[in-house]
Amino acid sequence: MSLLQFRAMDINAVIRRCHLFAGVTDQDLELLVGVCRLLDCTRGQVLFAQGDVASGFYIVASGKVKIYKLSPDGKERILHIVQPGGSFAEAAIFADGCYPAFAESLGKSQLLFFPKRDFFDLLHSHSQIAINMIGGLSRFLRQFATQIEDLTFKDVPSRLARYLLDLGGDEQPLIELPIAKSQLASNLGTVSETLSRTFRKLSDDAVISVKGKQIEILDLDRLVDLSESFKDG
Repeated sequence: MSLLQFRAMDINAVIRRCHLFAGVTDQDLELLVGVCRLLDCTRGQVLFAQGDVASGFYIVASGKVKIYKLSPDGKERILHIVQPGGSFAEAAIFADGCYPAFAESLGKSQLLFFPKRDFFDLLHSHSQIAINMIGGLSRFLRQFATQIEDLTFKDVPSRLARYLLDLGGDEQPLIELPIAKSQLASNLGTVSETLSRTFRKLSDDAVISVKGKQIEILDLDRLVDLSESFKDG
């Protein structure tokens, strides 16, 4: 599919939705459209590996992308799942210019790819885009700091509660997990068995109701309290 054909899905809206480019002018938006390329990805397609030279960054237009690392023994550790409107690998085009992790499409996905050289040329001539990007990267760093804090100081029920709240918000009592529970376990820094027990305990306590990937929040106040709790000791 060409970039022109993709306009039916409103590529402008995809870019505006991305936190990196919130508040860009119409003129800047046209320039961004001019430098990006559309990629159609199949399920399981690896976009880049850890250590590869960073040739650019991506915005997810549709589908989902998994960002992960591998341990020396080959065990996968999911860092995060990028949803539509989210960007990834933007920090990698700076610093040493290498991708710090793996990226893999979780299903059929469409991505906007911004080549490093073309994008840098655009930043040199349009400083407001660079300023917006700095703000977006700062929010990204705060998210990682929160993730590290959760893994260090919170137990699995607390991490799961926070994930469900972030996924559904205060106004969505019925939500659907966007990834498999095995992938969610990795994302939360635990194993599938522990996550299953946690889901079962929250269900038994009538905090949530679980039907496959569908989660109904039955007691929002208790879920919020759980998300804010810390490990004992």
